[in-house]
Amino acid sequence: MPLFASVIVLSAFLLFLVQPLIGRVVLPWFGGTPAVWTTCMLFFQVLLLAGYGYSHLLAARLRAGRQARLHALLLAAAALALGAATIAWGTPLIPGPDWRPADSAFPTLRVLALLSVSVGLPYLVLSTTGPLLQAWFCRAFPGRPVYRLYALSNLGSILALLSYPFILEPLLPVGIQAWGWAVGFGLFAAGALACALFVARLKGPPSVAPEQSGDFAPTRERPKAPRFALWTLLAAAASVMLLAVTNQLCQEIAVVPFLWIAPLVLYLLSFVLCFESTRWYTRRRFLPALFTATGLAIAALHLGPTANLGLQLGAYLLLLFCCAMVCHGELAALKPPPQGLTGFYFALALGGALGGVLVGLVAPRVFKGLWELHLGLGGTWLLVLVAPARDRGSALWGRHGRLARWGLASAVIGLLGFLALNAGEPLEGARWSGRSFYGRLAVTEVGGSGEQRRFELRHGPVVHGLQFAEGPRRALATTYYGPDSGVGLALRRHPRRLEGAPLRVGVVGLGVGTLAAYGRPGDRFRFYEINPEVIRLARGDGGFFGFLAESAATIEVVEGDARISLERELRAGEEADLDLLVLDAFSSDSIPVHLLTREALASYLARLAPGGVIAVHVSNLFLDLSPVVARLAAAFGLSVAIVESNPPPSADEAEAQFSSEWMLLSRSPLSEPELAAASRPARERPGRGWTDDFSNLFETVVFSRRLLID
Repeated sequence: MPLFASVIVLSAFLLFLVQPLIGRVVLPWFGGTPAVWTTCMLFFQVLLLAGYGYSHLLAARLRAGRQARLHALLLAAAALALGAATIAWGTPLIPGPDWRPADSAFPTLRVLALLSVSVGLPYLVLSTTGPLLQAWFCRAFPGRPVYRLYALSNLGSILALLSYPFILEPLLPVGIQAWGWAVGFGLFAAGALACALFVARLKGPPSVAPEQSGDFAPTRERPKAPRFALWTLLAAAASVMLLAVTNQLCQEIAVVPFLWIAPLVLYLLSFVLCFESTRWYTRRRFLPALFTATGLAIAALHLGPTANLGLQLGAYLLLLFCCAMVCHGELAALKPPPQGLTGFYFALALGGALGGVLVGLVAPRVFKGLWELHLGLGGTWLLVLVAPARDRGSALWGRHGRLARWGLASAVIGLLGFLALNAGEPLEGARWSGRSFYGRLAVTEVGGSGEQRRFELRHGPVVHGLQFAEGPRRALATTYYGPDSGVGLALRRHPRRLEGAPLRVGVVGLGVGTLAAYGRPGDRFRFYEINPEVIRLARGDGGFFGFLAESAATIEVVEGDARISLERELRAGEEADLDLLVLDAFSSDSIPVHLLTREALASYLARLAPGGVIAVHVSNLFLDLSPVVARLAAAFGLSVAIVESNPPPSADEAEAQFSSEWMLLSRSPLSEPELAAASRPARERPGRGWTDDFSNLFETVVFSRRLLID
């Protein structure tokens, strides 16, 4: 019936449209880290489980009339909740400023609480629609194929995900997106209520009629525990791979909607293909493809940031698609007759939620590295052994079945060994390592003994600071912050420094506190850092780094997102007193886009003293951010100077100095001779400036490595 199909498609569209929409709103409030999206996905998967559980109980326990009345009440409650939030905040879905975190404590719980308040009940209602309306469809139209409605709902989900980065995000402000979603929810609620009224008029027992298409045997038996467990594990493996691959891409590039959406689209596409028809998934086709994709992914993991960006994107996305096709193809082969569809969907949702819990909650607290990708891939291959082994019609039980079983088992064991070895590679030689909501960190000791001995702080694969362990070089400003770097020149040749006056310096991104080496008596250096572990290490915990403790300047460290902290200081009445504001948050393996928007630059300028300079560190492995910064500067009429430093490899201190690129923004051209001689003007490139409502990461991508910074 067109009404059921339309409501199912609209609910799926809204269900997956709200994910990048609210994720984009929440992301900058928690530092723009990949874990924000992982936590959002955990929230969505747990609510999906709750919705599927509700649908299963409703379809199994209540008659049609009671189902319809209860669901109508839930629809009304969700609409009222959405309306109340709109009245309180002035806009649907988007929480008011009071919900912005004051510090970086308990980020996971705060994200979950914020999502619960903003989208919780409407999302729960949407998540019930697919299985519940399919159960109602089976009751109302016995004999018609129902699993195609499941494929249709996934097409609606894909449509939402593709429309967001290519249409909605570039063209509409976030507030308009939220209002449009709210209107769509109203239309959905009306359609779902119409379906409920239609079903309420039906008579008969609560169980649904079986399909008569010949695809399923009409049985009312509950699934046995092993089969239910296999459903759940296959769904969990695919869910872990979805979140792990998304994490990997966001860690290596940036936390932006497209890199959330591309893996999710492939994940949903596998559902569409596997449940639409049996012709798409065959073991003969996809097991070799999975083997090839696994090899490419292991190569990308081994190469790390030295791998070409195209190789990384292709390898990880291909791996995800092959894993999802295998897991969902095996699930489609195991699907029950329509009487059991709500229980089947509940098992799928349970597996998805378990994957979300593993990646979103367990991994950051238990693992020291990004090992969930290895775990998910290993689990998928183990299931590749189990699922065909249960099928007596598979090649494992054919003429050469014994050889096939031994060969497949040997390949899986060898693969698990490679994965275990690769998982340990990033921690080799680490004196300290840890992982939190804000990423994985490691302190390594290099250089042997004596004056060459030094400690490095790495965030993922990228060096975030270095300090010599002893001797006169311990006070040296190292890595991207050397005397001839852009920020080094801005500090050494600042007019107030040349006059002998003290400097007021703000630094977004602490690292190991290297810039404190430039501090003199009377100076004030205020660092903004969101990661408590970074703060702890920079303050000397473990005895690795001492730039902060040994600086002659007054040192302050503000914990929390830098932009929120700066804006809070402005509201508190702090004066515009910064002689230099350093933005050093963009050389990592993921960049906080919200720190490079027009609104962000406005808040920076409001803190800048007359004659002040903003120094932006744009060195990055795969992203050319200089045009973005240049367009922002042009929007405010600022002068831009680019300073590139490339220390000669023969220099005595070359091991401690890295190539770097800095952009210096000021209200008037920088005329100091040494600084002017070392800089060049920015090249103008056409394009749209980034705002809180719009950013285009694709224009910055460089598919070959542009600058070696580690």
